[in-house]
Amino acid sequence: MTNNDQLIINKVLKGNTNAFSELINTYKDLVFSLAIKMTKNREEAEEISQDTFVKAYKNLSKFKGDSKFSTWLYRITYHTCLDALKKNKKHTNSFELNEITLNLIQTTDNALQTLERKERTKIMDKCLLQLPEEERSILWLFYYKELSLKEIIEVTSLSEANIKVKLHRGRKKLLTIVKDTFEPETIAHYGRK
Repeated sequence: MTNNDQLIINKVLKGNTNAFSELINTYKDLVFSLAIKMTKNREEAEEISQDTFVKAYKNLSKFKGDSKFSTWLYRITYHTCLDALKKNKKHTNSFELNEITLNLIQTTDNALQTLERKERTKIMDKCLLQLPEEERSILWLFYYKELSLKEIIEVTSLSEANIKVKLHRGRKKLLTIVKDTFEPETIAHYGRK
């Protein structure tokens, strides 16, 4: 957490409610990006963003400064998204993967390079959708947002062992899904076994 964040938080806690808008301006993109990635719905992501900041404001006195403010806010956003997804029972979420994330799936990298970038992203989105919500979210936080294990633990309230297991299982499942999605001869052409 930056000293500036702590100064703003102290102002808000001392009654200067207008100071909270500085935190909103600083972190609105971070909150919205997580919400849109998890819900894949702009209106819902905007609503979740608002709910997140309302919850953060109401619980600001509970923020102890043990972690970065952004991590604490991520945790609120993550749980607000999960609540919204459970409430809606819509399983249409997907993640857009960037080039860095695609490269992490090394065993299918050569096959993916033969496709256009947009086509790869579309295929990976479909593959990622087949993962359970929690594994999909943890993979996204770890690879796309590049959060550390400690930060993911703070965001999700899961144990380190549980996060590691979900990352491992998520990667294995995603690899299997990707392999099943491609024509076997395409993978064989690139020497994959």
